[in-house]
Amino acid sequence: METREFGDIELRRVREHVWEIPQEGEMNAPARVLASEALLDHIGDDKTLEQLRNATHLPGITKHAICMPDGHQGYGFPVGGVGATDTTDGCISPGAVGYDINCGVRMMTTNLTYEDLQGHEEELVDALFEAVPSGLGGGGVVKGDAETIEDILARGMQWAVDAGYATDDDLAHCEDEGFRDDARPEFVSQKAKDRGRNQIGSLGSGNHFLEVQRVTDIYREDVAESFGLEADQIVVLIHCGSRGLGHQTCTDYLRRIEKEHKDLLDGLPDKELAAAPAGSELAEEYYGAMCAAINFAWVNRQLIMHRTREVFADVFDRDWRDMEMRLLYDVAHNIAKKEVHEVGVDPEGRPVRDGDAVEREERELYVHRKGATRAFPAGRPELPPAYADVGQPVIIPGSMGAGSYVLRGGDQSLDLTFGSTAHGAGRLMSRTKAKQEYWGETVQDELREQEKIYVKAQSGATVAEEAPGVYKDVDEVVRVSDELGIGDKVARTFPVCNIKG
Repeated sequence: METREFGDIELRRVREHVWEIPQEGEMNAPARVLASEALLDHIGDDKTLEQLRNATHLPGITKHAICMPDGHQGYGFPVGGVGATDTTDGCISPGAVGYDINCGVRMMTTNLTYEDLQGHEEELVDALFEAVPSGLGGGGVVKGDAETIEDILARGMQWAVDAGYATDDDLAHCEDEGFRDDARPEFVSQKAKDRGRNQIGSLGSGNHFLEVQRVTDIYREDVAESFGLEADQIVVLIHCGSRGLGHQTCTDYLRRIEKEHKDLLDGLPDKELAAAPAGSELAEEYYGAMCAAINFAWVNRQLIMHRTREVFADVFDRDWRDMEMRLLYDVAHNIAKKEVHEVGVDPEGRPVRDGDAVEREERELYVHRKGATRAFPAGRPELPPAYADVGQPVIIPGSMGAGSYVLRGGDQSLDLTFGSTAHGAGRLMSRTKAKQEYWGETVQDELREQEKIYVKAQSGATVAEEAPGVYKDVDEVVRVSDELGIGDKVARTFPVCNIKG
């Protein structure tokens, strides 16, 4: 059996692109890394593997703790990590969701071609930068009062439809139709609500962006047609989350876990994995608060899309409906959801690894996806009618100097990854090191002169932090996903205009 060693961690090759850290000691399950040899070298460069092994100590973790091909070190739980825990005798972990609850991406299609856009790039990037609030701190498309924030947290994109910022068709093409009915706004702190009130409809900073792209490659014609994609088409990709509201919600519950469930915390190898026992009052309150923050993030991206439609209408002097600016899909990649999956069980009905199972049965699990995208194949009841027979769209952003991808949930995803795949290229370099290696203005000039990509940001430092060289090879990440059958390649896009905080 082929093995690889990274410090005190040994990985055993199960098959092509599948590596396992065997279960031993206090681990409650094995851990698996889905990566090529090249990507595994990058994943082994930081604490990703240590964090993945630590995650197997979470109570009730089922089958495997999993690292996607774009995995890298995070807070407690690795970014690119998936962990499913039993909702009866397991736990829910804010650390395995992340601070930016429902950070996610949405893609909007148009009937414009790249030729239609040429000559308008600079006008478009300037107009988008002016119209879409970005950067640290406050400012949003909508400044909400107390009633507005409560309504958004409770009703998600249903609020946006009633307020005139979304259409019924937008809801039909969003994960969960843009609404989590488990949301409990009363469990979101006033401090979190206050932080969110003036950030409704804003990109934020860091790796969040709005990018106008052109479709360069189609890999599966029939699926692309179902998604409304064709070569040379202009699309818009939006990547952001729940802003200060989500961050504060995560912080609030991490602090509460430290006080109320210290015994569970003391039994974990890393306190940053902070978790609350399933069925506990804190677990129920966190889940309700997290679902409310999920609703907020969907509205946030919807308002940015609404403002983008208005900008396109101004720049091209056409109604956005005439340009067929439709939501293809919106999908989260920092989230925990109650989902039913088939797992192996022992004679007493307890979940065990597949090799020790005597039978399989369906169980409700908290599926934590932190920097990982849900990727359900055709047939899952959660899929919207438009994609029930073809499979869920999956959107994988690359860096601003590389392509992005549209995939669809693969047939092997439920068995291998609880219906999940990667969420992006994954960082290679810290933000601090990136600012030492790159100069923002130089990156902008090179992208424009060499690639005809127009980038505008609040500061040169932001551009340096997100320079193309700080990310893994998104082509390799997607290749592994496609070959494993967890996310099938449908189309590739390439940047034209990009705005950042």
